[in-house]
Amino acid sequence: MTYNAEPVIIAEGLRKVYGEHTAVEEVSLTVHPGEIVGFLGPNGAGKTTTIKMLIGLLKPSAGHARIGGYDIQQEPLQAKRLIGYVPDQPYLPEKLTAREYIRFIGGLYQLDRADAMRRGEELLRLFGLADRGDDLLGGYSHGMRQKAALTGALLHQPQAFFLDEPTVGLDPRSARLIKDILRQVADRGTSVLMSTHILEIAERMCDRVCIINRGRIIAAGTMEELRAGGDGSLEDIFLELTGGAEEAALAEALQ
Repeated sequence: MTYNAEPVIIAEGLRKVYGEHTAVEEVSLTVHPGEIVGFLGPNGAGKTTTIKMLIGLLKPSAGHARIGGYDIQQEPLQAKRLIGYVPDQPYLPEKLTAREYIRFIGGLYQLDRADAMRRGEELLRLFGLADRGDDLLGGYSHGMRQKAALTGALLHQPQAFFLDEPTVGLDPRSARLIKDILRQVADRGTSVLMSTHILEIAERMCDRVCIINRGRIIAAGTMEELRAGGDGSLEDIFLELTGGAEEAALAEALQ
């Protein structure tokens, strides 16, 4: 796929070292406007660490990250204005209602209050939360909290949208809704980087995938590029590249 616009999300040689342990080593990737990139890897491979460096929550030991042309370390305010982020376990202020949370987020991004509430109401309806918008977030289920976090992250219409395991713990209907919304968000020009363990989701909805293992990107491209003339599933490719094929064969033999 060819993109005319410059990438919104750029990582160049990102490295993160904790003592003698290297969590991420020389990670470089790009995400263009309107593109959904799946960020895949085994547990502990470096996915969350990479995302946190990209959004400015962690300072890299080496390398650079840019969002919309702004260096996340040198120009953090400009870069973070363009970012939406939903972690795998989103923290929400439990003593606020969903509508109070929308007002709070709108104030953080200095949005026009009326416009923020209008868009917030649209998002609450979209996620099926409008009837619970005056309930405290602390009383929400995991799925409802995930949807409230998505509402807050999308309120300012970010140019770069990061999600860390967005469908974990969701029922199939909610997971399908989030998949559909992410596609709509990308179709409006947002760059989306999403980590997930659910390879079927990545195969169906991502324009490209990056596979990270032991802190390094070991493969990146479209499904056609990763197959390189073969016809294997993303699961087959993932297991072969990350050394999980033997474990899968053993599990099958034990059935």
